[in-house]
Amino acid sequence: MPPAKKRARAYDPVKIRTAVLAQFGHVRQAVRGLTGEQLALPTRLPGWTVRELAAHVTMAVETVNRNLDRDEPAKAELTLLQWPFATAARAGDIADGTRDLAAAHPDLDALYADTGERLARRLADAPGERLLAARTGVMTLADYLVTRTVELVVHTDDLNAAVPGLDIPYDRQALAACTRLLADALAVKAPGGSTEVRIPPYAVVQCVEGPRHTRGTPPNVVETDPLTWIRLATGRVTWRDAVEAAEVSASGERADLGTLLPLLG
Repeated sequence: MPPAKKRARAYDPVKIRTAVLAQFGHVRQAVRGLTGEQLALPTRLPGWTVRELAAHVTMAVETVNRNLDRDEPAKAELTLLQWPFATAARAGDIADGTRDLAAAHPDLDALYADTGERLARRLADAPGERLLAARTGVMTLADYLVTRTVELVVHTDDLNAAVPGLDIPYDRQALAACTRLLADALAVKAPGGSTEVRIPPYAVVQCVEGPRHTRGTPPNVVETDPLTWIRLATGRVTWRDAVEAAEVSASGERADLGTLLPLLG
């Protein structure tokens, strides 16, 4: 796991809690209106249907409830900037658990209602410094909720890609937090100051070893929009395809990020 030398940026815990609940609500509203035919559609996650992906969204949020129900661990093990690099090992378990959950809950709206109500109730009085025994590693609740914005935004995009015309909206704070965390993870994976990565309006990071830029226009610049960045960081689209589709602009000899992406397993 790459060492998290970069200092984590601060996130407003109240805004993050509100964003998690809001994005979960957006997904619930959209899933409620899906037909059986739409729920059976394939997604860009190999082997997953829309039904299974929709069920997985509740799983990603229910982990907060489940971990708050457990005894509090003695000390933190994982920082927010280490979390993106700790996710790959659990991919197999997640896939199996998702299929089991979808099979056990044919009424997805009831599953969403129960999960959302429990989450709102638990977050009402849980302190941000409360430690959670997450499977990726012990984290504070405040940090773990930032990771939930990644899960929610990424899978909102997956659902929108799978169902034509679905158009689930993105909560602004959730999209911003997801974008920033994944941008900061790139700076951890490729520390340096030779390349500037711009993801307006949410993030700008310096990364990649080489001559450090100090003033004027940087010699190596990458710029893209938040959703394209998130797709690159999570392997939904390749660097080459994004550049060829003009979804990314990259100038300078150190502006090719293809070997550094994706960030999440």
